[in-house]
Parts: sequence; C-alpha cells; structure tokens
Amino acid sequence: MTRSITLRVNGKEHTLEVPVQRLLIDCLRYDLGLTGTKEGCSVGVCGACTVLIDDEMISSCLTLAILADGRELRTVEGLAQADGTLSPVQQAFIDHGGFQCGICTPGMVTAATALLEAHPRPSEDDIKEWMMGNLCRCTGYYKIIESIQAAAAQLRGESVA
Repeated sequence: MTRSITLRVNGKEHTLEVPVQRLLIDCLRYDLGLTGTKEGCSVGVCGACTVLIDDEMISSCLTLAILADGRELRTVEGLAQADGTLSPVQQAFIDHGGFQCGICTPGMVTAATALLEAHPRPSEDDIKEWMMGNLCRCTGYYKIIESIQAAAAQLRGESVA
C-alpha cells in the first residue's frame, strides 16, 4: 500500500508516492537523494539520523515518512546559509575539529543547530545534556563541545578564539 505525501525539505516542496511503511531516512536518502543524513544504529539511540521537523529534532530512522506529510523538514544539507556558505555551526565543526570519521557529524551539526536556535547562550552542561542523544565513536566529545561553544559565540557576534 502506498500513499502520496508532500514534504517541504530544506525549503523545497516534494510530492512523493511512498509505501506506508517507508522510513523517513530512506525517503530522504533514496527518494530525494539527500545522503547527508546517516543511519548509524537503526534503533534511534545514536543520533546520526537526526533531522529537524518543524524545528524539532527527530530520529529519521524511526519515523515513518507519512508522518512528515505536510511538515517542514531540515536536513544537514539545508543548514547552509542562503548563499551556499556553511552555517556557523558547520564551519565551527571544521575549524575546531568537531568530527573525525564523519558518520555522526550530520546528526551532531543538526542537533547543535537546534540547540543554538533554542538556547543561544548554552553552558557547557547545557550542551552536554542536549547532545547526549548523539553518540560519537571517534572523538572524546571535547572538540564537539568546543565547536558548539565557538558557533554559539559567533552567532552572538562575539569573537571566536
């Protein structure tokens, strides 16, 4: 059984015919070609598949695509600025070594973006609590926290060390 859905992904509207059991991550990656979102654990605990639906973080590996019908989605590909330059969060992860292998990075950057949109001045403890649903097997998290702190400072117009 299939269903027609309309998704607004990264500012573009897409109408698709999808099987009712199609997961959102598969719809994004295979139907729309947005391969930035990664599948890590397939059970919603690693955060690699994090996307924003109506500015709320969700695990796209657990969410049926039909549940996103008519909603606004942002993936890591949609976080860049309008002119195509990287967002401050994306750039901070590069500048401050917030990633290594890159599997968790799209989910980390997406979650960090949601954090800074909700809380522009997070403490280190706020960052740790918010990001606890995003796991990384390569880093010790220090550079991830540093990257988020640098992005927060830049977004507030403060100088970044």
